[in-house]
Amino acid sequence: MSSTYESDRAPEPVGAFPHAKRAGNFLFLSGIGPRTRGTTEIPGVKLGSDGAVVSYDIETQCRAVFENVRLVLEDAGAKWNDIIDVTVFLTDIKKDFPAYNRLYAEYFAGPNNPNPTRTTIEVRALPTPIAIELKVIAAVPGT
Repeated sequence: MSSTYESDRAPEPVGAFPHAKRAGNFLFLSGIGPRTRGTTEIPGVKLGSDGAVVSYDIETQCRAVFENVRLVLEDAGAKWNDIIDVTVFLTDIKKDFPAYNRLYAEYFAGPNNPNPTRTTIEVRALPTPIAIELKVIAAVPGT
């Protein structure tokens, strides 16, 4: 038995899938990026007239994607500290890892944060012109 969740605050999925799906006491989030709901805007990304990325700010994208994850969690009945596992996809790990890793520690590590397990991988590209996407699993209390 599972339930699906759609957030009214996070950016719309870019395909035929829900923001999250709950199975038992686990909440599985689809890949979440730094896009802005209701627009084509991607915080920290400057696109050229041909739609290609001219420049991007990984710090701005990290903060936006972390906020979008928080919104989906809350709208599905979970909290930030319920996160138990994070898979991070970066499009340029050599360039972006230091800033991403510093911000990740700010949001996820330490006694007042969830301190989940983590996997970080580099991918050639993501479905939209973003530099980071998170896949999250959270443990939530039973109903």
